[in-house]
Amino acid sequence: MYVAVLVFVRTLSLLFLNRYGYMKNFPGVFRRMFRGGLLMAAVVATPVTWALAQENHNSDYLGRQDVDAFIDELVTEHRFSRTELEDILAGAERSERALELISRPAEGTLEWKDYRKIFITPERIAKGVSFWEENAETLARVEQELGVPANIIVAIIGVETYYGRQTGGFKVLDALTTLGFDFPRRGEFFRKELKNFLLLAREQNLDVDELTGSYAGAMGIPQFMPSSYRAYAVDYTGDQQANIWLSDEDAIASVANYLQKHGWKYGSGVAVQAKVSGVKHEQIVSSGLKPDKKLSLVQKAGWAVPERLPKSSKVLAMKHEGSAGAEYWVGLHNFYVITRYNRSQMYALAVYQLSREVKDSYKRSLALQKQVAKGKQG
Repeated sequence: MYVAVLVFVRTLSLLFLNRYGYMKNFPGVFRRMFRGGLLMAAVVATPVTWALAQENHNSDYLGRQDVDAFIDELVTEHRFSRTELEDILAGAERSERALELISRPAEGTLEWKDYRKIFITPERIAKGVSFWEENAETLARVEQELGVPANIIVAIIGVETYYGRQTGGFKVLDALTTLGFDFPRRGEFFRKELKNFLLLAREQNLDVDELTGSYAGAMGIPQFMPSSYRAYAVDYTGDQQANIWLSDEDAIASVANYLQKHGWKYGSGVAVQAKVSGVKHEQIVSSGLKPDKKLSLVQKAGWAVPERLPKSSKVLAMKHEGSAGAEYWVGLHNFYVITRYNRSQMYALAVYQLSREVKDSYKRSLALQKQVAKGKQG
């Protein structure tokens, strides 16, 4: 109604201006009507103007130049409605907690001996065995179809969310908007993720206000970033949605698909702990992620690797401070693939070690179950 009145008054004024020119040339009665109409329009329009200004004022992001440019891009390139995007981003709130946590991730502040204690625990191993038992059929089928071992899949889900128990309490919209526009060091990355988040919400018919995740915007049981969801999430149950938030089956298949697409080699190793000697072994330690040195060169520097590997193999020489002193590890191709999930040597080591512990415990559990079943039959 307010807008209709404004349009009517503006149209009437233009007609009179075209006919009479300046207002002093209006017939007296029309001058009084016109002035009264403008006053009425001003009064009527005030609530609308005030409400819009108040909305912009209350929003942490709407009205900012960089946010407006982001909206323009989505409207132009992906045919979003400008009004819809403005409504969504008007509700995004700056998260100081997300900014605090992104500035000090555990991988950058803890030594290996402390980082390991978080993930390699009796409780997490036992919960991993339970998760495997509950999803044994799916894990076996996915391993056969995609060529990624069940214990690696279980370990990644165990490290990421404690098997779906800790998926994060941050509103994804708030986290990604905050980091996209108020964290300059990685703002471009998070703006891309925010764009993918809005796209996947539209594609999957999801409510952006209801989706929660980590402080960095990672979502669901496997903690996929929005771009990873759109590229690798799998609808394994066939219900027309890759529900990584509630479906173990979809989460398991999505993790396997991610690793398989990043080059997982079935039957190949992940990492090997080495012993060192001499004075040159420290010179080849790398802080990178990709295997970049031939095994023969590493061995010449004083690294003894117990497993038989081709001397031409490319490896990553790592040193981390363990509970009993320095530990030396050789990372292989599959180790690098795990770092595509999270770009950290310690993360990949934690996944690998948890996977071995869970696998050993799962085998023992199966053996015990067989013994019990056999005893009941006897």
